[in-house]
Amino acid sequence: MRSVKRGNKPPPPSLMSTKKDGTTELERVRAHMTKPLKPNEKRESFKFSVYKSDDVKKRLEELFHGKCAYCESFYASQAPVDVEHYRPKGAVEGEHQHPGYWWVAMDWENLLPSCIDCNRRRKQIIPVVVNNMRQLHQNMQTGKKDSFPILGVRSLAENKNFSQEKPLLLDPTRDNPSEHITYCIKNDNAVGLIIPQMIHDVDENNHDYAMLGQERLERNISIRGAISIQVYGLNRIKLVQERISLINRMRFLEEVVVELGTIIQNLNNSELNNFPDVINAIKSIKLLQEKILTEMRNLTMPHAPFSSLAKAYLDDFKDRLRAELLNI
Repeated sequence: MRSVKRGNKPPPPSLMSTKKDGTTELERVRAHMTKPLKPNEKRESFKFSVYKSDDVKKRLEELFHGKCAYCESFYASQAPVDVEHYRPKGAVEGEHQHPGYWWVAMDWENLLPSCIDCNRRRKQIIPVVVNNMRQLHQNMQTGKKDSFPILGVRSLAENKNFSQEKPLLLDPTRDNPSEHITYCIKNDNAVGLIIPQMIHDVDENNHDYAMLGQERLERNISIRGAISIQVYGLNRIKLVQERISLINRMRFLEEVVVELGTIIQNLNNSELNNFPDVINAIKSIKLLQEKILTEMRNLTMPHAPFSSLAKAYLDDFKDRLRAELLNI
C-alpha cells in the first residue's frame, strides 16, 4: 500500500448526475432511508449505482495506475475492479443498528479501487481492537466488505464531520501507509510479509487508550497497521508469493550492481587502468551498472505493482551501502 493524492480535479460527473425526475442518488437514498415504515416492516436495501459509473472507474484507474488501493496488485489481470467504499455504504459490521454511511456512498473521497480479494468477504467476523497479530489471525478472516472498526464515536446520518471517529483501517488517500506498515526485508530476511510498524500511534491521554491494553504498551506497534493487514488480507499466500518474486528480482539486480562495482574497483586498482581499452571498459560497466540501478528505481514508481515494497527494498539497499562505506 502506498500513499496516493487525489489532487484538485472535480469529482467524476456521474456521482452528481440526476435521473429524469431531476433527483440525485443522494436525494433518492435520503428519501428511502427516511421513509416511515409500517409496524414490523423491514427497510429494504437501497440499490446504489452511480459509484459503478465508467467515469468513476476510469478516474480511479488513472489515480492508482490500475492497481488495488490496498494490496497494489493489478486487478485487471484477475477480475474487473471493485469500486470500494472506505466507509461502507449499506451496513457496518458488528453494529446492526447502523444503516451504513449511505450519505457518503457517492462521495468521491470515499471511493477506492480494490481487487475482489481485498474487498469481498472471506468468512470475516467482527474486528477486534488488538495489536496481537496471532490473535487477529485467529479471530478474523480477510475481505473488507462492511468492516469499518473505529475508536471513538461513530457518525450517524447525515453527519460528515468524522472528527470523533478514529478509523482503524488505513486509507491510502488519507493516510501515509508507511507510517503504519512495513516489510520483512532487514538482514536479508526478505520473506514477502507485511508487518505493522513499531510506532507510537495513540496518545496516552486519549480516553480510549485503556481499550488497547497492556500488550499495546509493551509491543508498541501500530494497531491501524495490524488491523488493516488482517482485514485487507495483505498477507494472503498469493500476494506473499508475488512479493517474494519481486524481492528475488530486486536481490538479483542488487547482486549484479555490487559485482559490477567490484569489477570497476579492481580495474581502477590494476596496473592497466590507464590503457584506453580498460578505460572504455570501465565506462561501459558503469553505464551498465546505472541501467540496472534505473531498472531498480523503475520498480519503485507508482505505476509498478508492489512499488512500496520495491521502494522499501531499495532504501534498505542504500542503507547497507552507506553502512559498508562507513566501515571501510
